[in-house]
Formats: sequence, structure tokens, C-alpha cells
Amino acid sequence: MRIVVDDLSGPRIAAFLEEHVRQMREISPPESKHALDLDGLRRPEVTLWSVHDGDELVGCGALKRLDPGHVELKSMRTAAARKRGGVASLLLEHILAEARRAGFSRISLETGSAAFFLPARRLYAKFGFAECEPFADYRPDPLSTFMTRTL
Repeated sequence: MRIVVDDLSGPRIAAFLEEHVRQMREISPPESKHALDLDGLRRPEVTLWSVHDGDELVGCGALKRLDPGHVELKSMRTAAARKRGGVASLLLEHILAEARRAGFSRISLETGSAAFFLPARRLYAKFGFAECEPFADYRPDPLSTFMTRTL
């Protein structure tokens, strides 16, 4: 598998991310949906990586810079046919290494609290994330779980 910084110009990544946003809208009410759309991911403070297995797009994940020492993990997604196949772990290892290399000391994330998001919460806990209070512009939300770890 190959992980690359994605310039978000291709139709495959656009469709992949549109599916992500659509699914999050189906699962979460508007006030609890925090997934970035394509325009949000194109902002200068965001870097998105895509994961490819040959010509197949199998996953993506992003970092959003919050301040000089703190970054947020965004838009982690694995293709449905590749779930539980190691894509997310490979990508998360890569993103954590990139965050360290860039000099960040903390990485945080928001994910859902519903059962649908349990595999994601388990993955993040496996990589050393622990639940925390809301960070950045987030507010307490019973449908959100906030997690963080030092780098």
C-alpha cells in the first residue's frame, strides 16, 4: 500500500470524501456532524493523505493544525470493502509520525459516541488516545467523544 499527500483534485478522492460526509449526515444530526467537506479539507491548515492499494483508493485521513503544538485528526475513513484489513492502522501510524516530524506535541480528535463509531474509538485507544474534554471550538455533545494523546 502507498500513502501520499493528496491534492484533492481527483474525482476518486472527491467521491470517497462525499460518501464520508453523506454517511456522517445520515448517522449524526447537523449540530453533531463535524466531518469536513472537500472545501474544508482544502484549507491551508489541513493536510490530507490518501491510501492506495495499486490503483484502488482504500482510505484517507487528515491533520488540521489548531496551533503551533496541537493538531486535530480529521476525515479518517477506510473503504467499506477494506475495513478490518489494516488500512486504518497503517494510515494512523503514518499520520502520527508526520505530526511528530512536523513538531506537534499533541493530537486530538472528535468521533461519534454511538455504537457505529466503536471500532474507531477502539482503534484510537489502541494507539494511545484517551478521552478528554472538548477542545478547539467544540462544545460538549452527548453524540461526540473527544480523545487526545501526546506525541
